[in-house]
Amino acid sequence: MSKKENTSENKLENVEQALGRTERFIEENQKTLTIAVLALILIVGGYWAYIKLYMEPQEAEAQRQMFHAQIMFENEDYSAALEGDGINPGFLEIIDNFGRTKAGNLSRYYAGISYLHIGEYEEAIRYLRSFKTKNDKMNAVSLGAIGDAHAELGDINEAIRWYQRSSQIENSITAPFFLLKKGLAYESIGDNVRALEAFRTIKEKYRESTEARQIDKYITRVSL
Repeated sequence: MSKKENTSENKLENVEQALGRTERFIEENQKTLTIAVLALILIVGGYWAYIKLYMEPQEAEAQRQMFHAQIMFENEDYSAALEGDGINPGFLEIIDNFGRTKAGNLSRYYAGISYLHIGEYEEAIRYLRSFKTKNDKMNAVSLGAIGDAHAELGDINEAIRWYQRSSQIENSITAPFFLLKKGLAYESIGDNVRALEAFRTIKEKYRESTEARQIDKYITRVSL
């Protein structure tokens, strides 16, 4: 027999042995494997049922309720937007009842901004920090609003930290807006060097922005 034929036979024998071991494993562990497969089916089926029969109806109802709260928010009736108008629920009730839905998450953003407008800054921070989004613009506004709340509470250094986080999100609208706030915050505590850095970033990087149109006066003021 040639060496090549012998090698082929050895390979075939190894494959047969491997198949035999697999068959024995299945035979010896058939009950365990069956339970595992059934558990997987139950998990997948249960998840599907959870999404289709629970979460989707919850999402639809949360969206329906949030519509009325958004109208109150847009009308600048922030207290009613939070608490409801006696007929329709506000963002706080939607968060309590549908907090795990997308609408419930978005309600945290609206609640935070509403609290900011009515001067309840600690509550504004709490709700805005619990809001999560992949939308860069909304994320930037949320982070900057947290900075505003800290500024209103007199914690300028913490406000600067949040303005910095917001302005680092690349957006031609929000970035220069919060860079200006960061610069003004630095100026308010006498750190004109960092204020100048923020103002110059607007001038150099966001020259088409609204903030850039008036930035020279700020640059001049902190350069004196």
